[in-house]
Amino acid sequence: MADASLKFLIDADHGQFYVQDLEPYDAWMTDHAMDPGRPPAGWTDDAVNIHRIGVEPHSISVGTTRDDMVEALITVHAFEPVTEPTAEHIVETDLDAPTGLLSISSPGVDPDDGPSLTVPAKLLRARVSYIPTQPPPVETNGGPGDHFLYQIDLWPTEQARDLAILKQGPNPWAG
Repeated sequence: MADASLKFLIDADHGQFYVQDLEPYDAWMTDHAMDPGRPPAGWTDDAVNIHRIGVEPHSISVGTTRDDMVEALITVHAFEPVTEPTAEHIVETDLDAPTGLLSISSPGVDPDDGPSLTVPAKLLRARVSYIPTQPPPVETNGGPGDHFLYQIDLWPTEQARDLAILKQGPNPWAG
C-alpha cells in the first residue's frame, strides 16, 4: 500500500487548525459542548504550554506559531513512520476516525470549505511534528511567529495510548 498524503495551506485563525472525523465529533459535541469543565477544543493549560495540540474525541487541534496562513502535510502510513529529525517539537496522540473521513478546518475555515482526506476507518496514532521552514508560497499577514510545516503522520493502531511528547520544543514557543 502506498502512503496517501495531503499537503495544504490553511488560515490558522486564532493560531490553530483542526483535524477531525466530523460526524462522530459533532455527535460527541452534542452531548458534551456545555460541560463546564471541558476546555474548548481540548486546550488545557498543558495543551497550550507544553503539548501544542488540543485533543478531544475524534479531533486534534493543532496549535500554530502564527495567526496566519500556514502549511501542513498529512500522510497516512500503513505502519509507524520514522520521526522527522529536523522537527523542533514532536507529539503523538490517538485519533479515533470511525467514518474514515477527516475534515480540516479552523475557526476561520468552515469544514465544508476546507480540505478532507480519506483514512482507514479505525483508531489511528497521530504524530504532529513542527518542522522549521520558509514562509508558505502565498501572501501572509506578516505578523509575528516562526514558520513551520505542520506535519501530521497517521497510522493504524490496535491499542489506545496516552499522549506522548517525543521531542519538546522551546518555551515560550509562539509569537
